[in-house]
Amino acid sequence: MAHRTARSRVLVAAAGGPEEAPAGEGGPGIPPRTVPGAAPGQRRAGLPGQEAEEDGGHARGDYTGAVYGSLLAASVVVGAGALGSFPRLQLIALLLGTGVVFWAAHVFARLFGARMVGRLSWPVIRRTSREERPIIEAAVPPALAAAVSPLFGLGPQGIVWLALLVALAGQVGWATVAAHRAGASRRMMAVAAAVNLLLGLLIVLLKVGLKH
Repeated sequence: MAHRTARSRVLVAAAGGPEEAPAGEGGPGIPPRTVPGAAPGQRRAGLPGQEAEEDGGHARGDYTGAVYGSLLAASVVVGAGALGSFPRLQLIALLLGTGVVFWAAHVFARLFGARMVGRLSWPVIRRTSREERPIIEAAVPPALAAAVSPLFGLGPQGIVWLALLVALAGQVGWATVAAHRAGASRRMMAVAAAVNLLLGLLIVLLKVGLKH
């Protein structure tokens, strides 16, 4: 029996297949769980960034940060607009600055969790920072809208409305893309878009209510 087992391992190794797991590693004939491309016996570490899918060696984000960042930008615009005639450059700085602060907060929260289990490293820090970057990127379109608003001859309230609509459009668009990339049906994609549109309308109603 031992001779047959050794011979089968040689044949499997020559064919490029996984060797049988030793005792205590998943049972007879069951290969241990490993990370793709990792050394034999290395298991999943559960670090930040490993929840993202792999596609040709590149992590695919779920666009959650972009949806959240767009909603955050819309809220910032509403808050600024409620103060009255808010200067255009200050609105741009507020949008980008808030995005950076919330990005840093999300990165810190995830890295703190990684540190608690003793697996914090520079690759983890870089990967986590990159994965949370959509929070900042979502603030760029409404900031650009505010920057180019003089081309349309808009006043202070017109600038606020333009930035708000751009932020809400980004929120609905990223939510739809997220549902599509997750493999959702067209019906579920429409539901995701409708829910985020409803949230956007609530923000618009909040802005109107704060002005009166």
